[in-house]
Amino acid sequence: MRSMPLPLQPPLKPMLAKPSKAIPDSGGLLFEPKWDGFRCLVFRDGDELYLQSRAEKPLNRYFPEAVARLLEVLPPRVVLDGELVVARDGRLNFDALTERIHPAESRITLLAAEQPAEFVAFDVLALGDDLLLDEPTSVRRDRLVELAGENFPLTPATTDPATARHWFELFEGAGLDGVIGKPLDEPYTPGKRVMLKYKHVRTADCVLAGLRWHVDGGPGELVGSFLLGLFDEHGVLHHVGTVGSFPMPKRRELAEELAPLITDGEDHPWGGLAKGEGQRIPGGITRWRATEHEWVPLRPERVVEVAYENTEGGMPSRFRHNARFKRWRPDREAASCDYSQLEEPARYDLDAVFRGQVVRTR
Repeated sequence: MRSMPLPLQPPLKPMLAKPSKAIPDSGGLLFEPKWDGFRCLVFRDGDELYLQSRAEKPLNRYFPEAVARLLEVLPPRVVLDGELVVARDGRLNFDALTERIHPAESRITLLAAEQPAEFVAFDVLALGDDLLLDEPTSVRRDRLVELAGENFPLTPATTDPATARHWFELFEGAGLDGVIGKPLDEPYTPGKRVMLKYKHVRTADCVLAGLRWHVDGGPGELVGSFLLGLFDEHGVLHHVGTVGSFPMPKRRELAEELAPLITDGEDHPWGGLAKGEGQRIPGGITRWRATEHEWVPLRPERVVEVAYENTEGGMPSRFRHNARFKRWRPDREAASCDYSQLEEPARYDLDAVFRGQVVRTR
């Protein structure tokens, strides 16, 4: 990509957020829904438009319909921060988004027509010859609202903590991921964790059905991660996610503790030739991984309580991000760990979020 005569040029690290436990009562923050998509910076200069990922990689090839749409609605020279999202059945669908990162152009073209991605803007970093990085969030938001008009989707925003808490519960039913808080008086700081994020956290009791060894030790020395399972209504055990954050001494301790549970994979619910219909199992070949990822089967006897944020993938679903170890549950039987314990948020109209038609508490 050629260098653009803009006051701000790619690559640019987007401003990031750090976790925070609770939405505060005090003011000073601009709250926005946390969209569950691909972070995207948009650079437009005349007929040229460039989509940049959070990792500073180009996204144009994977989202041609978003490029075409933004060329229609954006001013000639602008830099925006936002999110690429895809909706299915009235909810954001991260799986549908990841399907777009595909080597075949024909596949991308088909998905772009069947399930087009939408860019949702939540910040403006440059407009015309004006560089806006040093402007406070409040000023940038005003400029963005004026710029967006009816031209492109703009994320809802509020300074009222009560409204933000209402959104936190309400919007999850549309597939959104929580709430973001931006300090009203702060500039846009690329690559820095200036914003705050408030995400849904839940717990579930899962079957410990396997493990992977840590890369810094040989087999049997250090546990790298747990492989978690849940039973569906037919008694089929599905792989739902991993837990992998342990101190190094704990990894060594777990390797010794779990060694007696290591079993022959042929007798394991995820081994052999017999699989349940649509069963999720670990280690398979995917579009992200060309070879199988080795794992060690454990007798599915122990139960572990984990914290998770949300799920994805329909039914049988899986945890959207790595889960976090909470505690062992010796009081639970593995057979009792099923999908019924996972919370399902009440559905909410995603189109209403796009239109900014949201309920305010006051």
